[in-house]
Amino acid sequence: MKNFGIKEALAELGLKKSNPGVSTGSKWYRSTGGLIDSYSPADGKLIGSVHGGDEKTFDKVVKQSEEAFQVWRTWPAPKRGEVVRQVGVALRKYKEPLGKLVSYEMGKSLQEGLGEVQEMIDICDFAVGLSRQLHGLTMHSERPNHRMYEQWHPIGTVGIISAFNFPVAVWSWNSMLAWVCGDVCVWKPSEKTPLCSIACQLITARVFEKNGVPEGVSCLVNGDATIGQLMAQDERIPLVSATGSTRMGKAVARTVSERLGRALLELGGNNAIIITEHANLDMAIRGALFGAVGTAGQRCTTTRRLIIHDSIFDEVKDRLKNAYAHLNIGNPLDTGNHVGPLIDKTAVKLYQDALRKVKQAGGEFVVKGGVLQGKGYESECYVKPAVAVVENEYEIVQHETFAPILYLIRYNSLAEAIQKQNGVKQGLSSSIMTTNMQEMERFLSAAGSDCGIANVNIGTSGAEIGGAFGGEKETGGGRESGSDAWKAYMRRQTNTINFGDNLPLAQGIKFDI
Repeated sequence: MKNFGIKEALAELGLKKSNPGVSTGSKWYRSTGGLIDSYSPADGKLIGSVHGGDEKTFDKVVKQSEEAFQVWRTWPAPKRGEVVRQVGVALRKYKEPLGKLVSYEMGKSLQEGLGEVQEMIDICDFAVGLSRQLHGLTMHSERPNHRMYEQWHPIGTVGIISAFNFPVAVWSWNSMLAWVCGDVCVWKPSEKTPLCSIACQLITARVFEKNGVPEGVSCLVNGDATIGQLMAQDERIPLVSATGSTRMGKAVARTVSERLGRALLELGGNNAIIITEHANLDMAIRGALFGAVGTAGQRCTTTRRLIIHDSIFDEVKDRLKNAYAHLNIGNPLDTGNHVGPLIDKTAVKLYQDALRKVKQAGGEFVVKGGVLQGKGYESECYVKPAVAVVENEYEIVQHETFAPILYLIRYNSLAEAIQKQNGVKQGLSSSIMTTNMQEMERFLSAAGSDCGIANVNIGTSGAEIGGAFGGEKETGGGRESGSDAWKAYMRRQTNTINFGDNLPLAQGIKFDI
């Protein structure tokens, strides 16, 4: 493996200082949508610029996607899967430079950047197998000499709105499944990480061109929230998959539902780990630590609350304090650092506001936060991960703060712990740390966690590709990635075949003339 510096990584990926930001595959467009400058939160330096799209180029892209769909949907699914397999091969080739770009442009640690590209590779592998398993059911008919079955057809153009914190993986979760299902995709990435999207489009375009894939199967439109609004309003896009804040998701859902389209939503999380008196504390501390500070607290599955049994509360608090003292905060490309920067200065302000609200509410800081300054922190985006003892009912605790702030909450009974865990508006990920089988099963029962993800003896973050990913309540109810999440990208059709010589009616209805 080559040892790419960031300049070498950009060159390897084909990125320049100024890049067109709209593409239908092999064709690229510059438009009047304005210039998007990408600054690294790692050092504050300008990485490159991207020409954003406007209404005119968006319309052109969607028209091209519609034309491509007419052809792409006729390709046999295994043949579409073969193209996705080759995309996975290409991602393996570019894993190091792309992972380095993810780390540098977004700010997550290099290990996490490489891990995100591995997620892309994994979903390619999953989608290849899926391309031969897009199955329906057969049902017995009440009428003689009749057969009933269902089949699944591609839905059309899938709009993808992705967030900055996973600038490439979430797009791949949607696009790889959509492609093997026979759909075409239009991607509106975060304006905070535009170069990652261009790198992915360049990698994909080479594979598609080699295989004769129609222009328009993989489309990209960089831009601000206006592009997302256009996508939500466009009746030519039957499904919009949106990842981001609950506020953004509600706006998308409202607009899409008004035209009776489909919205697949992956929104905020306020995730908790319950640590019982029967927990293996070595595992619990490690799981909580990575969950709370990984990606500088900017994962939707970040551990934001620890709900700790009163009998071990002080021990857990002291062990966390000691663990936090050993965290290295700095440039994410330095593999010796555990925590990188927040995405930008706006995120830093929100972090500071949250700390102030914790103090005003009466919270007690175990590990004090603050903004880091001086050499190595010139971007002004580096903050100290903080830990505070709070009550679950504090208003600030009820909201998701996209920053490394961990709240410690006491409990006495498991029923109380589950009530606190469920006592927020979000319902994405949850976990219990225990060696007690009864506690495990109660947590996983219908009366237990109300989240889309419920783990035992692992943290709240780090979901695998094979399972459906998503959550309930204000998390949006969407499911992406594994299991049967593919069904969201298709339309179901029920078929009945009469192979007899008569025409009996259902429900025994008589209609004789």
